[in-house]
Amino acid sequence: MNSDQPGPPSGEPPEHDPFRKRPPEGGDLPPDRPSAGGGPDSAVPGGGPYGPPGGGPPPGGPPPGPPPPGGYGAPPPGGYGAPPPGGPYGGAPYGSPYGAPYGGPDPLAGMPPLAGLGRRLLARIIDGLLIGIPVGLIVGGLISGFDYGDDYDDMGQSTGVQLAILLVYFVYEGLMLTRSGQTVGKMLMKIRVAVLADGSVPAGSPGWTRAAVYSLPQLVPCFGFVFWLVNVLFCTWDKPYRQCLHDKAAKTVVVSAR
Repeated sequence: MNSDQPGPPSGEPPEHDPFRKRPPEGGDLPPDRPSAGGGPDSAVPGGGPYGPPGGGPPPGGPPPGPPPPGGYGAPPPGGYGAPPPGGPYGGAPYGSPYGAPYGGPDPLAGMPPLAGLGRRLLARIIDGLLIGIPVGLIVGGLISGFDYGDDYDDMGQSTGVQLAILLVYFVYEGLMLTRSGQTVGKMLMKIRVAVLADGSVPAGSPGWTRAAVYSLPQLVPCFGFVFWLVNVLFCTWDKPYRQCLHDKAAKTVVVSAR
């Protein structure tokens, strides 16, 4: 007669099996639960008492891994409501007021805020009066022999004065922008023109391009006025940099002066 103790029922895992279910502490199992020792009453259909035949993992796969640092339900780094890395729109440095197109770095990061449209309009009016009044009087007087009679309203004379004002305004704005990024009107309104890429003064080509696109198309009859109107209104709906067409051509923006 064999004196060895009978082994565990077929299919029961060893004591160190991680999938083995343990009875609750503090008492026996409820009467409706199978016993922990196995046996015919605790068999699971289709396999052993603790899972599929052969000791494999139970249906549904292995148990979940260890909890994340801080436990399940821990707040994200920085707390709930913290901004996502890279800014509110992804890509632009967080805190930049304008964001960046296509997720790239924001060209306005570190620059002053964009100038208000009201101050830009007042600056243009000041510059227009500063150039238009003296040039109109001087050129009109030269054309008419300084005889400001009824014939001063002659069409040809008026056209000559307008052409002179546009050309002088173009030279005035080009020189002022390439020197400091400001005309007299912009100085009074505390705004300036800056290169979009780095905020520098639009010296050279950007300043002259901006002045040319604003003034010279007006020399073309009919088309010039329509283009000028679209140009100056474009900044009212342009996003995010409030650029007029002459700003887009020169790659500049108008910002508050420090």
